[in-house]
Amino acid sequence: MKTQDYIDIEDQYGAHNYKPLDVVLSKGKGVWVWDIDGNKYMDCLSAYSAVNQGHCHPQIGKVMVEQASRLTLTSRAFRNDQLAHLYEELCKLTRSHKVLPMNSGAEAVETAIKSVRKWGYEHKGVEPDKAEIIVCENNFHGRTLTIIGFSTDENARKNFGPFVPGFKVIPFGDAKALEDAITPHTVAFMVEPIQGEAGVIIPPEGYLRQVREICTAHNVVLVLDEIQTGLGRTGKLLAEEHDGIEADLTLIGKALSGGYYPVSAVLSNQAVLGLLKPGQHGSTFGGNPLACAVARRALDVLVKEKMVENSAKMGAYFLSRLKLIQSTAIKEIRGRGLMIAIELHTDSPISARQVCEQLMLKGILCKETHTYTIRFAPPLVITKDEVDFCLDRIRSVFEK
Repeated sequence: MKTQDYIDIEDQYGAHNYKPLDVVLSKGKGVWVWDIDGNKYMDCLSAYSAVNQGHCHPQIGKVMVEQASRLTLTSRAFRNDQLAHLYEELCKLTRSHKVLPMNSGAEAVETAIKSVRKWGYEHKGVEPDKAEIIVCENNFHGRTLTIIGFSTDENARKNFGPFVPGFKVIPFGDAKALEDAITPHTVAFMVEPIQGEAGVIIPPEGYLRQVREICTAHNVVLVLDEIQTGLGRTGKLLAEEHDGIEADLTLIGKALSGGYYPVSAVLSNQAVLGLLKPGQHGSTFGGNPLACAVARRALDVLVKEKMVENSAKMGAYFLSRLKLIQSTAIKEIRGRGLMIAIELHTDSPISARQVCEQLMLKGILCKETHTYTIRFAPPLVITKDEVDFCLDRIRSVFEK
């Protein structure tokens, strides 16, 4: 089959809820992927940061095969010999007290919403069915009905209502707006340390520290969605570390399995997750032995191979060299670690999508967001020579 044959079959039988670049991939290793014709590309999206450890990391693959040959699923009706180890290792690595394992990022967000509401009623004393959760404009926390209900992206919301109540939206990066929005019914503030889907929007210096202080002062649970920013993407294990704070609930996923398997987790203190009782929340696949074994090895290689440190070093180099590119089309270049964006002027002669298409022809795969922004988020194993390879091609597109 040829590339167009695959595209035609997808278009005929698949729902059109994505608009991928027209490349059909069949193999990956490290930062590189190959299409069905053998063409080689550098992956600068990392499956939205799910393959921070690089494509097909051999150690993660090895443990996945070994575990799959022994035991894959028990449900949480029974215990397995991998879950306890994952709990312990995650807590020690992130200084958490409790872990609740799920499958997808959106499930982790839904879990957090349920948990903080329960905490609000049973611990804080909020009136029944009055709990409020504060979120930010231009957020992206997933695609479930609850989550899109508090999105400000009209494309995500249109014709999907009615929506779940109990959410209040404020501007991102505005600590005063948070303090002004808090009421006796406020149970939590949920925020991304850096807004990924919005275009790698970085809040003002000290914002998260102010947010932590405000939440503490008003007895509000701080929930950080680190599903994209976590596990090394920003040059720290968790992005909260840049501000020297700790959230009450931290949501991780994507890179938690190194791209091998859907795994997510809610990391929490005892006060919040300790309120859940048997039968009140769960998932058939959440915490299964295959997922746990894969996640354990994915975390192990992330730390032992110093991928977080490499993200900080290569990210700083990548960003500094990008800022040397001269182009009237570019409005701003920003990033932290290996989470980087180029934003174009709204009157640019070339769209972000067109830039991505031109880069694809030069062997670089990346993704546009919101019409004018191109994101670059290669696997954390990228080398300086590979960054230079990418920079040369980005520069050639913009200079052209």
